[in-house]
Amino acid sequence: MSDPKTAGGLRPEWARSQVYIGGRWREPAAGRITPVENPATETVIGTAADADAADVQTAVSAAAAAFPAWSSLPPAGRLEALERFHAALERRRHLLVETTVAEVGAPVRVAREAHVDTGLAVLRAYLDAAAEVAWEERVGNSLVVREGIGVAACITPWNYPFYQVLAKIGGALAAGAAVVLKPAELTPLSAYLIADAADEAGLPPGVFNLVPGTGPIVGEALVAHPAVDAVSFTGSTRVGSHVAALAAATVKRVSLELGGKSASIILPGADLEPAVRASVEAAMLNSGQTCTAWTRLLVPRAAFEAALRLAAARAEEFTVGDPTRPETDLGPLVSAAQRRTVTGFIERAAAGGARIVTGGPQRPAGLVRGHYVQPTVVTDVAPDAEIVQEEVFGPVLTVQSYEDVDEAITLANGTPYGLAGAVWGDRDAAVAVARRLRTGQVDINGGAFNPAAPFGGYRRSGNGRELGRWGIEEFLETKALQL
Repeated sequence: MSDPKTAGGLRPEWARSQVYIGGRWREPAAGRITPVENPATETVIGTAADADAADVQTAVSAAAAAFPAWSSLPPAGRLEALERFHAALERRRHLLVETTVAEVGAPVRVAREAHVDTGLAVLRAYLDAAAEVAWEERVGNSLVVREGIGVAACITPWNYPFYQVLAKIGGALAAGAAVVLKPAELTPLSAYLIADAADEAGLPPGVFNLVPGTGPIVGEALVAHPAVDAVSFTGSTRVGSHVAALAAATVKRVSLELGGKSASIILPGADLEPAVRASVEAAMLNSGQTCTAWTRLLVPRAAFEAALRLAAARAEEFTVGDPTRPETDLGPLVSAAQRRTVTGFIERAAAGGARIVTGGPQRPAGLVRGHYVQPTVVTDVAPDAEIVQEEVFGPVLTVQSYEDVDEAITLANGTPYGLAGAVWGDRDAAVAVARRLRTGQVDINGGAFNPAAPFGGYRRSGNGRELGRWGIEEFLETKALQL
């Protein structure tokens, strides 16, 4: 770790004040820092640089200078450097888990498994997938070559700050692009540890650059910069639309992973209890702050009341509280503003006639500090209700009934989003339903996450794909040499 400044007794790993540009740590142009809050305790546990447009200019220039040599390396040469990077991250695994608990509020088990280990698995899958990319191929009298796109701006959200960074920079770096990373200002500390690992691994100067700061200043400067060739953004649909509009002026490639409102469909005859339990658990993972969360449970009318009882019972089993305690299932939301957003959805739904089966907008018992929300199950909601149509991003599940499978598919497809989903039942029937869903990823009977498979959305959930060879190809240009 090369940024040892401390402030007010903070841990040195979390008391950061610099940007990482051109292979070295340096003070941000304006010399500003911003505090990082622990959402469980509402205390400051770290700091980060608050960069500006001048830092963006320096970082983009460093990336542009590094790109020719990095992209001209044979893929095996880049992979050798990225293997060192992966090993350096592995050595920081425990610290990364601690950091995720502290800045996100994720419980220890969730931080370890869903955040850190999944992120490491994603990077490993990129390294394996590089061998699957058709870097060169003959087509008639043409030699078709694939080469890095140039400078890639990677802008990541706060909900999975380690995983989301690796999902972007892993593909970009394997492709031969040079990266400028802007992490979310609420959760920048994991990105600093990633930069430490890149520095230790000896990635060539300028290949990876870290510029923390706000979206309106750093994010917009990156997206609009004429020397940035590609933008990969994960966040809300509203901001993603703005990113695409800004990038259009310079006709750069834009990949967007945006909101979700995913449905879990339980088919007639499916084993109800495990399907409901798994659906509730998926909706509540990371306190519901997961873009792929199955936030809408669709069940046959005949099974509706039984499903409601099972869903409420599972939600009430969760232990909500201190994320450092091993028995905790749900930690806080990331900020006071996010808590207000989520409780506002619940309050408006109840005011509009929805039934709160369990949970609600009140604080969980005994938790007077921290941005906590009860695991909440809501029903008696119309298909066009706000809580059904819009991404809540908190521990809230709606339950709806359907008459037949066609109606279930109509309900599942009946939002502007299309990121993920699930189907439960006879495998062939479930696959047939999944094929009719307008969404980028569907789990069949609880199929496991695959870090080598493509991930991305339809419609207002975005465009482009991350993970595996598809995530590498997002950062490649294709050139034909006529021989």
